Amino acid sequence: MLRIAVPNKGSLAETAAEMLAEAGYAGRRDSKDLHLVDPENDVEFFYLRPKDIATYVGSGALHVGITGRDLLMDARMPGAREIAALGFANSTFRFAAPPGRFGDVTDLDGVRVATSYPGLVDAFLDRHGVAVDLVPLDGAVESAVELGVADAIADVVETGTTLRQAGLEVFGPPILTSEAVLIAGPHDVEGTETLLRRLHGVMVARRYVLIDYDLPADLVEQAVALTPGVESPTISPLRDPEWVAVRVMSPRKSVNQVMDALYSLGARAILVTAIDAARL
Repeated sequence: MLRIAVPNKGSLAETAAEMLAEAGYAGRRDSKDLHLVDPENDVEFFYLRPKDIATYVGSGALHVGITGRDLLMDARMPGAREIAALGFANSTFRFAAPPGRFGDVTDLDGVRVATSYPGLVDAFLDRHGVAVDLVPLDGAVESAVELGVADAIADVVETGTTLRQAGLEVFGPPILTSEAVLIAGPHDVEGTETLLRRLHGVMVARRYVLIDYDLPADLVEQAVALTPGVESPTISPLRDPEWVAVRVMSPRKSVNQVMDALYSLGARAILVTAIDAARL
């Protein structure tokens, strides 16, 4: 039975649970439940703190898990490895300090840097040959400079508004671009490939829709240029020999522009259908 670690709370938890449900797995009914067996899919779930998941998976106690790339790298657990990016919970880690104080990461040598991700930041600085005095904090890192416990910080940056409010600005290269990832332990375990295919199918279903439309047969090549599909559209004859029916997968984000272009070309009866699951 495949043993899967799942975030029990935080920004990763809700979307991870939704993805697993869309992939056909059972989900817990009570947020206080820490363990769930899904015998139909031959898996069991363990709901853990996101920061601890890399440790459990890397040690081999659990086989795979969903966590953030930042948390995986911060744990510095040799047995844990990323096997798939899951496309949500995107974030960027940057250094920040009062304007004009530092220009590059090399300027940090010998100073105090506050962060909630000491393992991640330490590994990054090691690669750049920079030695600092790390100040581990559990949150509100942007206040560390103002309160005098650090000279600079390393933290998640989204819009930068919070940093500006604290009188800080980013500098140097990004430390890491992170997102939710599926991680595995030191050994390959049966069932992992099935989980990967299912999660990939969920991501495909979220990115694509099915478009069906009728089209004059002499316009097929122009329509295919607008909707090439993953491999190739399905073209079916209609009762009227001068018309065909087309079915194709198309990116969800641009579907309305594609529908407009198809209508202008001459397509009619254009229908869009959501995809619940997929295997490519």
